[in-house]
Amino acid sequence: MPLPSFMHPPKTSQIPQAVPSTHEESQASHQEGVAFDIQNLSVWFGKRQVLFDITLSIPARQVTAIIGPSGCGKTTFLRTLNRMHELTPGARLEGRILFFGQDLYSPNINPTVVRRKVGMVFQKFNPFPTMTIEENVLVGLRLNGVRDRRILEERLEQSLQMAALWDEVKDRLRAPATSLSGGQQQRLCIARALAVAPDVVLMDEPCSALDPLATRQIEELIVQLKTRYTVVIVTHNMQQAARVSDYTAFFFMGKLIEFDRTGKLFTKPSQKQTEDYITGRFG
Repeated sequence: MPLPSFMHPPKTSQIPQAVPSTHEESQASHQEGVAFDIQNLSVWFGKRQVLFDITLSIPARQVTAIIGPSGCGKTTFLRTLNRMHELTPGARLEGRILFFGQDLYSPNINPTVVRRKVGMVFQKFNPFPTMTIEENVLVGLRLNGVRDRRILEERLEQSLQMAALWDEVKDRLRAPATSLSGGQQQRLCIARALAVAPDVVLMDEPCSALDPLATRQIEELIVQLKTRYTVVIVTHNMQQAARVSDYTAFFFMGKLIEFDRTGKLFTKPSQKQTEDYITGRFG
């Protein structure tokens, strides 16, 4: 049975909805392409509504940061982008999410396929503790039926290289993943997500459990990844959002308050709520 067409979207698919507000920025965004086109998205868990009528477009091969106070819906929004929110009992969604023009929530789309193409890195690094470094990276490929040793070896090195971890672990690939430091374990989880060749990497507070040195390494990696991937990162750290992202979305109480290029949003926000948050008047 053929895979859905969105399994292999062109990296620069053109969707006519502009992301920024000015004409010049709109033209640039159209050239870059849009990875996610979110239209009137609302989410409930049981009777509790957690997201309200979210509409925005996330550009391809850019880093988009999602900021806002705790409980504002950032993580729920992130999880809708690869249908992981559906794993929570009572989850319900209205609206549309187009991924390179394809409806992620169409009845003929397999959520497992979505999660392969839209990888996820979690807040707490979570390598499989009973597996080696090598096994952690390759587990997704093996679960998807890849058995060719040459392909596995190539993907192992490639993924660890992209995660800036290869030089540190190449001589101990069969060591337990838990023998790595916290920062290395988080980069290992990033390598594991990259190994299955996603188009997008989602990151939910990837540095919250890391020390400053490991945080800097992850931030440098995020900037490098956008040359090949669309990256969406949830962060409570506004300085981090300013350092690594091209676009920033500010959420408050389940609503999207403002979305713009990061430089503009942090220096000249359009909404008073945004200004109050980034200047520390609330949050």
